[in-house]
Amino acid sequence: MPDRVSEALARLALVEPALCAFHEVFDTFAPVGSPLPFAGMPIAVKRGERRSHRDALVAMGCVPIGLTTTPDGSTPWQMWGRNSRGLTRNPWNLDRTPGGSSAGSAVAVASGVVPLATGVDGAGSIRIPAAWCGVFGLKTTSAERAAVGVFTRDPALLATYLGVTEVSSPTAVWSTDLGFAEVDDEQASIAWRAAAPLSPRPVSLVLGDPAADWFAGRCGPNPALDSVFETADLLLTPTTPGPPHGHDGPGARMNTALTWAFNLSGHPAISIPAGFDSDGLPVGLQAVARHGREADLVAAALLTSNAVEVAPWPP
Repeated sequence: MPDRVSEALARLALVEPALCAFHEVFDTFAPVGSPLPFAGMPIAVKRGERRSHRDALVAMGCVPIGLTTTPDGSTPWQMWGRNSRGLTRNPWNLDRTPGGSSAGSAVAVASGVVPLATGVDGAGSIRIPAAWCGVFGLKTTSAERAAVGVFTRDPALLATYLGVTEVSSPTAVWSTDLGFAEVDDEQASIAWRAAAPLSPRPVSLVLGDPAADWFAGRCGPNPALDSVFETADLLLTPTTPGPPHGHDGPGARMNTALTWAFNLSGHPAISIPAGFDSDGLPVGLQAVARHGREADLVAAALLTSNAVEVAPWPP
């Protein structure tokens, strides 16, 4: 067994009893040839994800060590992962949710089990758990509401994953609330400070609450967003309107308020670790780019990463 896989499994055994991030842990691992971009790197795979995405990462040299937890249908809120031992828990506070539905993948990366994990983002279900677990969470451009992507603590891995070889200096604009969301002041101020290396200029943007379009299944171009991307490479916002809630549910708050518009429009987006709130819980900065311009998201991740420490949760 490769040393890196052995190390990942040892870390998993240490943290899994508390975090419940894995649905299944594999017991056999195929040998990996070299040279490959990710030769021998252990990864976690979201349960139920498209096989083609997993296969693409395996072709790059990744070694899947297991399937991560997702919601099991026991709650109407798609915010939890669960396995046979219990709820998936936020590494920074076990009494809080890690977000969902790619809960286990975010926790596997945040707790230092693997350097990379896969996810699927249907309404923010990569970006929200990334924000609440303090890691990078990228969703790719998609013509459908759900888009594949990855979690990592190392933004350089995002460049390798996407095949980005040159990083530009993108221009950026900032919107605290997209014109409609109710965002906590602390979330906004922490995200704004983290955005400083990108020198964003505030923009008056009114998208309109996408809830009606979401539930009606209406996807497609958004004129307000098209207008923004005529003048800037990136749109920056807080990732979530508030901090991770307890395992009893989000109440009336719509945690997807700042994320799901970009599933409807198909734009690629990333949650970047922005720091910690007054309760010691992670906060995310969201960056959204033009269709097919994931390279600008990598640039945003690299430019802001030096300003915020991304540390694994110590058991």
